Amino acid sequence: MDFNLDEDLATVAELANTVFAGKASTDRVREIETIQTRVDEELWGSLAETGLLGIALPEEHGGAGMGPWALALLLEEQGRTVAPVPLWAAGVAALAIAEHGTEEQRKRLLPGFCEGAERLTLALEEYVGEPDAPECAAARDADGSWRLTGTKAVVPSVQGAAGVLVSATTPEGPGLFLVPLDGAGVTTELSAVTSHDLAAELRLDGAVAEAVGTPGGTALADVLRLTRVALAAVQLGVAQGAMHLAASYLSEREQFGRPLGTFQAVQHQLADCWIDVDAMRVTLWQALSDLGDLAEGGDDTGVRAAADRSAMVATWWRTQAGLDVVHRVQHLHGGIGVDVDYPVHRFFLWGKQLSTTLGGAGAALADLGALLPTR
Repeated sequence: MDFNLDEDLATVAELANTVFAGKASTDRVREIETIQTRVDEELWGSLAETGLLGIALPEEHGGAGMGPWALALLLEEQGRTVAPVPLWAAGVAALAIAEHGTEEQRKRLLPGFCEGAERLTLALEEYVGEPDAPECAAARDADGSWRLTGTKAVVPSVQGAAGVLVSATTPEGPGLFLVPLDGAGVTTELSAVTSHDLAAELRLDGAVAEAVGTPGGTALADVLRLTRVALAAVQLGVAQGAMHLAASYLSEREQFGRPLGTFQAVQHQLADCWIDVDAMRVTLWQALSDLGDLAEGGDDTGVRAAADRSAMVATWWRTQAGLDVVHRVQHLHGGIGVDVDYPVHRFFLWGKQLSTTLGGAGAALADLGALLPTR
């Protein structure tokens, strides 16, 4: 299998690297951590101006039509700089609207996202249960409209979002619903999470919602699969950014008259990090390749099962190896690693947060084991 990027995707990665490197310096990230929203709106605007926000979305709605591969490359570059923008949640939500939304929903929501004027977020986690079987309930009114009741946990970056895609269970099965955050019956309570982002507990009490896709269909499963792949892409970038800091520090810091990086025990830990990063990259690319096959193969059961398995394999590497890398890098920095004026701690915090989103390594391994009989 050829995992080399074609010319167009390589250009996307290069442009994204330029934007994030230029706009998400350590000083800038530190500054954004002190503001109320914890979101760098200036950087968000730059992503829109360069066309990167809509890079994955259909051309007819203002995007470039390059799909999940392009989004993953953008997220990887974000992870390298731990840039404080709500990209993975908003990007997945926009692709969900593009794939499962009605034509009216696409026309209403996607152009504004591509322009940086409007964004959505995701509410896929709860305090109990599995993401694919939400306890949040959706009931249909006599007039055909939907109302949602329940509580969602750790909803990322709700500040600045116009609406949220909520997973909920209907009599027909689980589905995906669009809820305006300023609607009746919607309340949020913000709290800071490990990565310094602000997440919300979202409480819904008969909140009016629009179905995205057919309740009981594949919309929720598709969004969960894409979310897992997107999170793996961010974590790959975080691990690479952490490794870059480690290589720089260990090449310059000396002990006993020579650089720390020349000591065998240090080299062993760096080698383990390098192996983990390579495995994260390969499993991510396999998952993206299978997503492409799924997009071409429609509802073929075998293709869908393969995409589910590869996404879960990438998830395990994201949750286990990603955390291992940032933990080793933190350790290799010694005392300076706990100095919050030095940037390495942010990579540890991001890696920790990403390793538990939608469940940790144990949950990923259990889910993967459940999928293996479908092989």
